[in-house]
Amino acid sequence: MSRAVIALGANLGDRGSTLRAAAAAVAAVPGVRPVASSHEVESVAVTLDGPDTAKPRYRNAVVVVDTDLGPQELLDALHAIEDAHGRTREVRWGDRTLDLDVVALQDDDGTDVLVDTATLTVPHPRARERAFVLAPWHDADPAAVLPGAGPVADLLAAVGDDTERVDEPRLFDEPTRASRPTDATADAAAPTDATAHATPPGAAS
Repeated sequence: MSRAVIALGANLGDRGSTLRAAAAAVAAVPGVRPVASSHEVESVAVTLDGPDTAKPRYRNAVVVVDTDLGPQELLDALHAIEDAHGRTREVRWGDRTLDLDVVALQDDDGTDVLVDTATLTVPHPRARERAFVLAPWHDADPAAVLPGAGPVADLLAAVGDDTERVDEPRLFDEPTRASRPTDATADAAAPTDATAHATPPGAAS
């Protein structure tokens, strides 16, 4: 079983409700178990030409899940959820009803999973530059590390956090810590409930 970090974003429609519905859909995918999630944040739209304040603002969040799916299977499931929410792909980095990205993957032994195919690159090649990914990821998992780049907290400090926290609950009920415990901490860690449920969709935009 792998641990996956998934970034969610939307800047069209009822963005908050879309993120919550998408998180619930991710949690409902066979072979996926929710682990942790962030609160939502707002951010300026980023286009191929850079940040664009004239575009609708994004809602962003991050969820952490355990999954039996392979990387491409997981990506296919995320694309199906995007399609169910009306996602189109005519313009690269254009406005979107929903965007779901696999940011990082880790095997159950703690080994980072590296993927470089025509359809998927993991770790996400631009995650280290994006506060709208780093800020909610740090919120979901303060001990997170982006493979090949370093602690998410340090990366966020380096780029600067220009996101705005949204006063809404986390996307999942919080069942457990997101970072896998080290050998030194595993014995001391208290037992946790391994079952989580996605928070039902609610208005948030």
